[in-house]
Amino acid sequence: MTNLGKLIPDHLKKLDSYKPGKALRQAEWETGVRCIKLASNENPFGPSPLAIEAIRAATSESHFYPDNGVVELTARLAEIHELDPSQILVTAGGTTLLDIVARTLLGPGLNAVTSKLSFIVYPIVTQAAAAHLIEVPTLNDGYDLEGILRAIDGNTRVVYIANPNNPTGTVLDAQAIDRFLARLPAHVVTVLDEAYYDFASYFAAQRGREYSHSLDHVRAGRPVIVLRTFSKAHGLAGLRVGYGMGPAELMGYLARMKPAFMVSSLAETAALAALADEDHLQRAVENNAAGAELLTPAIAAMGVRVVPTWANFLFCHAGEDVAQLCQFLQEDGVIVRPMTGPWRAPDAFRVTIGTPEHNQHFLSALKRARARVLQPK
Repeated sequence: MTNLGKLIPDHLKKLDSYKPGKALRQAEWETGVRCIKLASNENPFGPSPLAIEAIRAATSESHFYPDNGVVELTARLAEIHELDPSQILVTAGGTTLLDIVARTLLGPGLNAVTSKLSFIVYPIVTQAAAAHLIEVPTLNDGYDLEGILRAIDGNTRVVYIANPNNPTGTVLDAQAIDRFLARLPAHVVTVLDEAYYDFASYFAAQRGREYSHSLDHVRAGRPVIVLRTFSKAHGLAGLRVGYGMGPAELMGYLARMKPAFMVSSLAETAALAALADEDHLQRAVENNAAGAELLTPAIAAMGVRVVPTWANFLFCHAGEDVAQLCQFLQEDGVIVRPMTGPWRAPDAFRVTIGTPEHNQHFLSALKRARARVLQPK
């Protein structure tokens, strides 16, 4: 009988699969109570009504294969970002783009560099490509760019920078990224993961900061790939559509690694409609900023250290009993994301900023959960 284990390369045997935030139905089945999901940084308002209408209209053509080149959406994104369509690659969400980047640029004997306590997909895609990931210790809950520069060697091909960082919500301003890119050796490609771009841009305008010059680097032809997604502010997480922007030659190589018909016709249709609904996007970012302003001091008042956010979530240091705290919250109808396991922050949880009603529900539940955790044993 075939020993299937011997057929699997060693680097894949050690690979951990991605574990998403707990699904709403699963949490409700476990607890027997109605829940709100604040674990996966989704838009609490859902998709744009224009996107929903467009999806309904497009279902009658679901028997056709989608456009493999995602031509219409690519052209629209090129127009918006003032790029050539050859500089854009649309994929089934940002995580798929990261996988394509790793499979294209990495391999045995090569490495990628990122920060500890950053997006847990980076180690997964790097190891899946049989490469090594170097994780530099954090600085002020975020990226230590000087440390990353010191970690780069002749075998480095990729640097992943989540900006804002997931899960901590910290940001590197445009000037810091500019200086960093100017010092990188020519054999390194930087992935600027701007999944939370819309939220960070709004916060930057409020706070008088410059957030991103990322597309200037793309237009200048530097070895930079900028990642953005429709999963967050646009509310299309379930349809899986994201995109990367970079040098045309490099994006052409990435396109060769893209599976056929990756982006569904419904996803493309919804993304095009979402781009047309500026009011829906504005509602999402304004609600998010107001929620952050409400939640940050209120959580801190309960004895939980909160990292100031530039995204649509809050990173909260709650102590050694965080897993129990998250379980108590779920029993009270609120799903958050414990930073245990692969995140390697066993004293912390991450909570998505929701609607005003969601936020008040969460604060009430957190107060009760904290009291249960802190009560004498």
